[in-house]
Amino acid sequence: MLGLKTELEVARELAARVRALRLEFGWSQGELARRAGLRLSTYRLFEQTGQIALVRLLRVLSIMDRLNDFEQVCLPSDAPRSLADLHMRKRQRGRRTPHA
Repeated sequence: MLGLKTELEVARELAARVRALRLEFGWSQGELARRAGLRLSTYRLFEQTGQIALVRLLRVLSIMDRLNDFEQVCLPSDAPRSLADLHMRKRQRGRRTPHA
């Protein structure tokens, strides 16, 4: 299909966004790696290729106070995505079933 990105393209774009955020914090790669408990080589590889273990990525996002952004990934299509969505939904009650 046209317009769809490959997994590698998405990974590289994510790494570029994390790099930009790191620079906003004014941190070097070494500083971010230290704060996240990663080897510098592991973090450098992530910025260069987009490749990183999920748990390590979550650590990086956590120290940058962006872990909540990741919680939106792969939500069911009917899940509320914001407080406004949650308030707009009507409360549904289940039916009681008679006890035998």
